[in-house]
Formats: sequence, C-alpha cells, structure tokens
Amino acid sequence: MGRRNVLMTTLAAVAAVVLLAGCGGGGGGGSSSGGDAGQGLTGRGPITYVAGKDNSEVVRPTIEKWNAAHPDEKVTFKEQTDQADQQHDDLVQHFQAKDVNYDVVSVDVIWTAEFAAKGWLQPLKDQLAVDTSKMLPATVKTGTYNNTLYGVPYASDGGLLFYRKDLVPNPPKTWDEMMSMCSVAKKNNMDCYAGQLAKYEGLTVNAAEAINTAGAKIVGDDGKTPEVNSPESTKGLSRLADAYKNGNIPRQAITYQEEQGRQSFEAGKLLFLRNWPYVFGLAQTDGSSKVKGKFAVAPLPGESGPGASSLGGHDTAISVYSKNKATAADFVKFWTSEETGRFFAIQGSLAPVLGALYDDPALIKKLPYLPTLKTSIENAVPRPVTPFYPAATKAVQDNAYAAIKGDKSVQQSLTDMQAAIQAAGQGG
Repeated sequence: MGRRNVLMTTLAAVAAVVLLAGCGGGGGGGSSSGGDAGQGLTGRGPITYVAGKDNSEVVRPTIEKWNAAHPDEKVTFKEQTDQADQQHDDLVQHFQAKDVNYDVVSVDVIWTAEFAAKGWLQPLKDQLAVDTSKMLPATVKTGTYNNTLYGVPYASDGGLLFYRKDLVPNPPKTWDEMMSMCSVAKKNNMDCYAGQLAKYEGLTVNAAEAINTAGAKIVGDDGKTPEVNSPESTKGLSRLADAYKNGNIPRQAITYQEEQGRQSFEAGKLLFLRNWPYVFGLAQTDGSSKVKGKFAVAPLPGESGPGASSLGGHDTAISVYSKNKATAADFVKFWTSEETGRFFAIQGSLAPVLGALYDDPALIKKLPYLPTLKTSIENAVPRPVTPFYPAATKAVQDNAYAAIKGDKSVQQSLTDMQAAIQAAGQGG
C-alpha cells in the first residue's frame, strides 16, 4: 500500500490543510525577492532534503546514489510524516525560524505559491536556473509564481476516468455523453458515476475540474482576484449538482473520498469512477476485485475532447535560508533528471514530469495507463495558484458541497464562493 499512500499524498491526506489558514502569517518577509535570496548562492557542502514519509522506498536509494558520487556534498534525508497537513505545518515552522538546515524541500503543488509569496523559496534563475523545457508545461506551472520558477516538479498526477469496458466498449468523450450512458448502469443495477465529493480537498479537485472544464477559472492569473462567479462556472458546477439530484451520482457518493470510490468500483457497483492512477494496479491485483480485466481508463470527459484534470504532484524547492545553494541546485537537477524520474515511475508509480518518459515502451509495459495519463496532465489545470490557498480551498469545498447537496442554489454557492475568496485576499 506504500505506493498508494505516496501517490495520494496530494489529496487523500490534505483534508486538514484548510485548518492551517492561520499558520501562514509572520516570518520570512512578504516579498518573493526578500529574505536571504541573495545569500549562499555559491555555497557548497552537505545539505538536508526534507520530504514526507518514503512509503514507496524511492527517496533513500536515490539519495544514496547521489552521496556515492558526491562525498563532500552529502545529502541527509529529513523524513516527515505521511500526513500532508503535518508536512505543511512543519515546513512553515522551520521557514519562520529561518532554519538553515532545511536546504531542499518537497512541496505539494498547492503550497508553492504560498511559500514563494512569503519569500521562503529561492527563485530558480540566473546561476540557479533549471532547464524545464522537456517537462510537461502544466507541471512547470505548479512551480511558477509571478512568472518566476520557485519549484521544479519531480512527480505529477492527473485524474483519470475508470470505466467498465465490458459494459461500455467506448468511453464517453463529454459529460453529457457519460450521463446518457447511465442507463447502462440502471440496467445492470449499478451506480453510474462517482468522484471525490466529500467535504475535503478532493472536493476542491472535483469542483475545480468541473469549473475548469467548462472554461472558467476560480482565481485570476494574479493569484488573488476571484473569477469563479461566471456563467461558465455555473454550467460546470450545475453538472455535478444536477447529476446528484437525478441520481446519476448516487446519494452515498457525497461521502466518498478516493478509497470509497475505488472500493465501490472494484466491487462492481460503479460504472464510471473519477480517480487517480493508483487505482489501476489495485483494481487489477486486489484479491477482492471483481473488475479484473473488465475495466479501462480514459481521459476525463470534457466539452468536446479531454476535460481539464486538476493537477496533483510535488515540486522540489530550495529554501532561501540554505547556505549551500549551489549544491542544492545541483541536487534539484539530479532529483528531477530523466534517470531519477524513470526510477520513481518504476519503483514508486510516481507520475513522470518529463514528456519523453510517457512514450518509453518499457515504462508503458509496466504502467499501461501512461499514455492516457499524459493526455490528462497535458490538459490539466493547477488548482488556484494563490498565496491564500487554504482559504480558497475552504471556500470551494463549503460552497460546492452545499450546491451539490441542494442546500444552496448553484448561483448562490458561486456568489458566496467568490465573496469568501475575495475576503481572504483582502485579509492577506
């Protein structure tokens, strides 16, 4: 189960990140060019890499390989818990304390803007520049804030549509087409569609996918101005609310996180499931799975082609307080190299960020969903890139949940969502 825990870190373990909205203030300076960004640029020597629990057993062997080749610039691994909210809290505390021993850090893609805005991450430019030209553009955006690169992606993730190929030979390309196929579910006494609609980070992902696929944005390019109250957003969120109201999304799906949906699909109770790639291997190998050999994956349905998946994954970044930034930059390049990415994919099922790895026959043989995942990530949209992310995701969750359940109209939910994000931006 270790691979699954790592792949799900972005979502399954960040439910409590919204509680940390108050942790962001103080320390580190308010400017992305402030702090100690001009110090330690040529420094070389031992460094520390900080990341979540190494459930997939990829971090230690990769660091050992680096250390064997760099005896004077050895890396020590500071292992955090596997709970993303605790990882976030730990990083905030050490950044606020200007800890020089947190040199290179693994950052969930939803935190990069927050940490960059507070002046805690080193801008990766000039002598610290990293070549990202071979990486999928959507993944690079997760590490970019105010047109400056602060984090380099090393693992990505995109949503996929799992479907019963024995019942639906050709996957739906649009939401309406998928809804029209729900008659197949009814004939087979199954539920039709589920995603992650419980009130936690997964709902932000699913709501953002519906809104982005319809052509709308939650927050503008400045990272602060809400743009979610729009006709396009109304169209997107209404799709989820209408499907829940008419039963195409079953009643219990309002409680589903990743695992409940996976279990329902594996039990043969669900025709369509929106989830992450980790489900593929489990649905094929779990002893209790009733869908072995009966399912396939497709991109999320969109308007006329692939929909806009929310992007998962992690970036690697350098602390502005590190004294050995030259070594840190070299380590970041090593950590995000093709060779490392291939090992992460094979050993830990981490989704690559380099486009070439998705076309690698050896990798595709081991991970047959890779071509579909590449399509998903190429069409993916990051969740709101904003320094006020904890408040933004809470606004999305609270109001999307109310709209889907029917406690508020979709229009009122979007009005309230917009107001809550606006207030967060003004409150700083």
